[in-house]
Amino acid sequence: MQEFVRFPLADGGTVVVEVDGEPGLEHASVPSGVLRKATTTFEHALGEVRAAAAAALAQFRNLGPDEVELKFGVKLDAQAGAVIARTGLQGQFEVKLKWVRDEVSPAEEAVAEP
Repeated sequence: MQEFVRFPLADGGTVVVEVDGEPGLEHASVPSGVLRKATTTFEHALGEVRAAAAAALAQFRNLGPDEVELKFGVKLDAQAGAVIARTGLQGQFEVKLKWVRDEVSPAEEAVAEP
């Protein structure tokens, strides 16, 4: 069942987000497709996820890679705000770390040339 949630913005505007309703449950007072009001602002909801992403990023930066790529899904919920989306029974982060060597040895250059 799809539901719509209106999140207030800090500047006074709003944003409407389509969310998944709880399967098998439908509140008698809130029929499917009706607009509900979120319990937090859009910025506050995303701010909590941003803080979690920053903490994860700091942990991976401590490994010293030249590049860190962190991917995850964000799901919006009327009561919880923004949450890290899950697949199956687990939360999901996709992390890509990249180290770039500064110098290439002459032996490696010879192998790389045709």
